[in-house]
This record gives sequence, structure tokens and C-alpha cells, in this order.
Amino acid sequence: MFKRMKEDIEVVFEQDPAARSYLEVILTYSGLHAIWAHRIAHALFKRKLFFLARAISQISRFFTGIEIHPGAKIGRRFFIDHGMGVVIGETCEIGDNVTVFQGVTLGGTGKEKGKRHPTIKDNALIATGAKVLGSITIGENSKVGAGSVVLHEVPPNSTVVGIPGRVKVQDGVKISKDLNHCDLPDPIADRFKEMENELASLKSEIESLRKERSQVNDHSYL
Repeated sequence: MFKRMKEDIEVVFEQDPAARSYLEVILTYSGLHAIWAHRIAHALFKRKLFFLARAISQISRFFTGIEIHPGAKIGRRFFIDHGMGVVIGETCEIGDNVTVFQGVTLGGTGKEKGKRHPTIKDNALIATGAKVLGSITIGENSKVGAGSVVLHEVPPNSTVVGIPGRVKVQDGVKISKDLNHCDLPDPIADRFKEMENELASLKSEIESLRKERSQVNDHSYL
């Protein structure tokens, strides 16, 4: 138990350059508090003490802003950076050395039963605001870009970005044009662009009709 807690503290120092002392990490890191609370809640959940497990989970959520269902299986050296708004579903399985940033959802699609949440393999990284939904697997050493929405399997050693998420790099090789965070698809902006194009097309047609009408009028005077 204490060995696992020490590992949880050590990974904070490895991942967060802002961490200055053990006392600071133990007292002020909400991600660490959420992980420790989950380990207790999960132990109770496995013993079928469901209400008590869920109560601890909800108390942790109130104080940390991080919601982890007590049924979720989480490996060693899990690191939640900042953490506010993180949601991890009941049947989610997370491997070792996984890093998750604030606003991440590891949830379901609402259409599945049984295993309905993602499996995150060892050494994966899920960046800020990413949504990984459904009973899918994020492979070992893979990264999910900020703001991405992932609905399909991700192979090992891959980088996924976009809405919906697409693999851009696999095994160190670019398989399509990379997207920077500023280039991620924006459906609202795309819709406005379509409307602008439609308006331009309508203006062109109106101008063409005006010219035709003008020519007809000129001929009528003749």
C-alpha cells in the first residue's frame, strides 16, 4: 500500500516540473488525492461494498473535481495533471504509466452494455479535453491530441488528433498530414464557411440574372 503511494508521488515529480517538495505534492495535488481515494473505493467495490465505494468516490469528486467510478481498473504510476473535469467510467481499464490531463473523458457512447468504456494501455497519454468513448483500446505508447474525440481503436505507438480522431503518426511514420492544435477541425467554422460559399454563389446567380434581364430590356427597346 505505502509502496504504491510512494510510486504515485514519485511520478508527479517525474511528470510535473512545478512540483517542488513532497509536502506540497501530498497536500495540494488534487490528481494525487483522487487516485488515492479511488484505490480505497476500488478495494471496497471489489468486496461488493458498492454504496460505501460510491460514497468515497463522490466525496473525492466534490473535493477534487475528478470523477472516477470505483469500478474502474487503474494500473501503477497513473498521473492526472491538473485534473479538473476528468471523468473515468466504470468499466474503464487503465494500464501502467498512463498520463491524463484536465477535461479528459474516458466514457461510453450510451449504446453499449457490459464493457462500455475504453481500455488505455501502458505508457499512453491523453491530452487536455480529449474524449475517448466506447469499448475501444488505445494502444501502448500512443498519444491522443488535445480536444480530440476518439471513437475507434488506436494501434500502439500512434498519435491521434481531430474530430473524429484519426491516426496521424504510427511507429514514428507520418501516415497523413499532421494537424497542429490550431488546425483541429471546427464544425461551426466549417458550417459558416459553407454558408459564405452558398451566399457567394447566390450573389453570382442574381448578378447573372440581372445582366440577362438588362439585355432583354435593351432588345425590347430596339
